Amino acid sequence: MATATQAPTEIPTLAGTMGELAGRGFTEHFILVDGKLRAADSGKVFPAEEVMISEYHRFEGVSDPDDMAILYAIETRSGLRGTLADAFGVYADPMVGAFMRAVVLGSRPRPGVARGRPS
Repeated sequence: MATATQAPTEIPTLAGTMGELAGRGFTEHFILVDGKLRAADSGKVFPAEEVMISEYHRFEGVSDPDDMAILYAIETRSGLRGTLADAFGVYADPMVGAFMRAVVLGSRPRPGVARGRPS
C-alpha cells in the first residue's frame, strides 16, 4: 500500500509576512523617530497612546540565531495601518522595545497569530 508524502511545511519569512499583511491593508512602513512612531510614506507622527498592535510575528533564524526578527502589524487611532520590523534578541533596538511596551495590544485575536505582550 502506497502512502502519500506530505509536502514540506513552508516556513514563513519576514518578506512573505509583510506581503500578506500589505494585502490585508497594512501598507504603511513605520519607523521610530525621537520616541514616536513615524509613517515613512506620509510623514505622520504618532505617540504610543495613538497606536495599537493588531498582531505581531516572530521569526527565528533556522540556521543562524542572529537572524531573528519581530514584525508588528500596527493600526493608528486615525486608521492608518502598517508594519514595523525590529531585530529580536540581542540585536533588538531598545528604543523600539520601550515604545512597543507602551502601546495597547489589539483585542481582535486571529488564529495562529501571536497575542499578548512580546518579550
